Amino acid sequence: MARSGRSRIAALSVAGVLAGTVVVGCGGDGDTAGPADESRATKGADDARNQATEAVRSAYDRTADQETARVTLRTRTSAEGKSATVRGKGAVDLDDGDSVLTLTADGGRIEQRVVDQLLYQKPPAGQAPDGKPWIRIDLRKVAAQQRSGDQSMNDPARSASLAKAIDDKDVVKSGTATVGGVTTTRYRVRVDVAELPDGAALSKRLGPTLPMDLWLDDQGRIRRQQVDMALKATPRPEAGSSQRSSSAPQGVTVRTVLEFSDFGTEVEADAPPASQVTDLTDEAVKQDGAAR
Repeated sequence: MARSGRSRIAALSVAGVLAGTVVVGCGGDGDTAGPADESRATKGADDARNQATEAVRSAYDRTADQETARVTLRTRTSAEGKSATVRGKGAVDLDDGDSVLTLTADGGRIEQRVVDQLLYQKPPAGQAPDGKPWIRIDLRKVAAQQRSGDQSMNDPARSASLAKAIDDKDVVKSGTATVGGVTTTRYRVRVDVAELPDGAALSKRLGPTLPMDLWLDDQGRIRRQQVDMALKATPRPEAGSSQRSSSAPQGVTVRTVLEFSDFGTEVEADAPPASQVTDLTDEAVKQDGAAR
């Protein structure tokens, strides 16, 4: 297969795993207290915000305590006037991050497994390189290239560390909704990106805050999470000023919606035989580096 084919596979692989991560997503502003008894109303509002913040901060631990769950995801990526949607369903081990998913994109079907921080994907027949059905990407090496340094971006069990970047003023309780037949409470959040691991580098691409919506059940577990990321483009050097306007890089927006159900379900994530796998980690790392 040509090198361009390898690059497309690598891009799809990285997109698939990013689509399946549990991070944080879409937000709103806090409400002010009513006018009656100002001090009492202010205290009541503060108490409500404190309770909302605690609910959000503890949600990741409460969800991870369930050990496993079924998961569905939908990721829509938009750039330069075009968009693409990846849908997936499967099961995830909330303790170690292993997962088994089936992804669909552009009419194609992809089998995906994450085993010990190694991403395996089986694209449609004939699309994997070297005549082998599976490709592999080492997520740890990709994370190192991204300089995020935080495996919690790919591990729901460690995502609670991200919640520490949430302040009381950044959490708003926003009504109720039914998710998968379960009554949930919705919380709108803004996360201080600077407080995340390697926050200075992340802020350059994400801006100062990362918005999030969480829908929690009556046990405080995450049933749905929506993430809206607006990734800033990295300027590219141009040969002449006449080319700058036509080839100037544009930002990318990514909306990811995750839903969890059937906590405690069985997860069987096994690595494919080595003889059936082509490693594309270097391709993924090079591509990510070129995009910066």
